[in-house]
Amino acid sequence: MTSKLSYPTSKWWKEAVVYQIYPSSFQSHAGCKTGLGTIKGIISRLDYLKTLGVNVVWSSPFCKSPQVDMGYDISDYKDIDPRYGSLADVDNLIAELRKRDMKLIIDLVVNHSSDQHPWFLESRSSKDNPKRDWYIWRKPRDGGPPNNWASILGEANSAWTYDPLTGEYYFSLFTPEQPDLNWENPEVRTAVWDIMHFWLERGAAGFRLDVINLISKAPGYPDAEVLLDPKTHKYQPAFNYVVNGPKMHEYLREMHREVLSKYGYERVLTSPSFYVFTHVEVPSISTDNHIIVRNICLHSIEPNGPLFDYYGAGDPVKCGRKLIRSRRHDCRRNAVGER
Repeated sequence: MTSKLSYPTSKWWKEAVVYQIYPSSFQSHAGCKTGLGTIKGIISRLDYLKTLGVNVVWSSPFCKSPQVDMGYDISDYKDIDPRYGSLADVDNLIAELRKRDMKLIIDLVVNHSSDQHPWFLESRSSKDNPKRDWYIWRKPRDGGPPNNWASILGEANSAWTYDPLTGEYYFSLFTPEQPDLNWENPEVRTAVWDIMHFWLERGAAGFRLDVINLISKAPGYPDAEVLLDPKTHKYQPAFNYVVNGPKMHEYLREMHREVLSKYGYERVLTSPSFYVFTHVEVPSISTDNHIIVRNICLHSIEPNGPLFDYYGAGDPVKCGRKLIRSRRHDCRRNAVGER
């Protein structure tokens, strides 16, 4: 790519100190009256972050969003939510980071979009719309959801949402406002590659791919094994059918080929291992050194279940590391005011 986007150290990500910023609660800028953090507020703190030894700022989502899930429901991947600022503000953030020999990693959410994204608005408009197959649609079964999969955010609810306009269900593993994209459709993957190029060519150093290990679902969408008492649980956990699916590596290798390979070793991806179980590991892709699968923000089924260190090496006590669980991104927060 062009020289202005290159970094002096090709494998900088191996030793970088990464600082995560949740834009809504990090820092307001002078004169901001919303009580929310902004991109300009982040810029105002870069010198401070530099003194901490930070090399990379990882920002949680700042793209346009109805904020049903605090920005993890994106309605426009190429624009900024006005509560945070503008695209010009992000360009300025990247420029100011580069002046300090720092980099920006963007939280990218492409397992699902917002139900307000133009893609989904087209998809749900009719069964013969060209974008119908960009999402996962199924006919009702016996007057109800297509299978017994439970929502990740509440086992009392189905992972499917009924749409009365076309009389079919769409798959929405998290909330009804976050329909899952159909990664089986090559047009969807091409659109994702285009989004990634958009940000990389603006100077982003890479992405943290939110729940990317959920993009490949079990073929045929079979009923989940009954693990919970069916007398009290109408729907069953679907983790074994949606996590680390059979085509996950195929899709990530295509991502490497179509996007990351164009930038040498200068761009990086990280991914959380979402809902990792005992004795289950997520292998990295040995030939694709851009992709790092790490156990960042690991959740377990049990409230006080085991935690892992950042490389999934096991008991954090044995690793000599202390991990602290912070509040989830779907909890609302207030920003630190301008000081």
